[in-house]
Amino acid sequence: MSEFGMTEWIVAGFLFLLAAAALIRGYLVLRFHRHMKHAKKIFRHHREHLEAKFFDIAASSGKPRGLKWVDCDFSDAVCHARDREDGTLLALVAVKIGFEAIEEDLLEDVDAVNEVRVATAVFHFEENRWVTRGRALFNLDPFEAIDRLHEVMEKTND
Repeated sequence: MSEFGMTEWIVAGFLFLLAAAALIRGYLVLRFHRHMKHAKKIFRHHREHLEAKFFDIAASSGKPRGLKWVDCDFSDAVCHARDREDGTLLALVAVKIGFEAIEEDLLEDVDAVNEVRVATAVFHFEENRWVTRGRALFNLDPFEAIDRLHEVMEKTND
């Protein structure tokens, strides 16, 4: 039998590291997909409550200024993304929002106030539960939001 020289040991070590890295990556991908499946199930289960919470928080935010939130119609479809900074899972849902002018406000006589606005409602999966901060990305559907905010979020392969 021949003895391993230094070069053979380096090559064997390198191949071992490559195999270990592939196994770890596979494990992490599998774990992420299980996490996504679990998160999606929780979102479906709590969706009605989350939508109501979104509306309450957004309506009380005072934004847009001079307008009162009167209606929010959520799309059935959900687009999932990942926050690039901290890895938080996001659920993005297209919404149509109805407003009316606050009485005695300068916008009261503007016809455009009563037009339905398109936006994306943002939900975050934190500590094994979905939450909302009432954030609406106006004039963007979920796919446009991901495209426009690609530095901040990325679409997940779900």
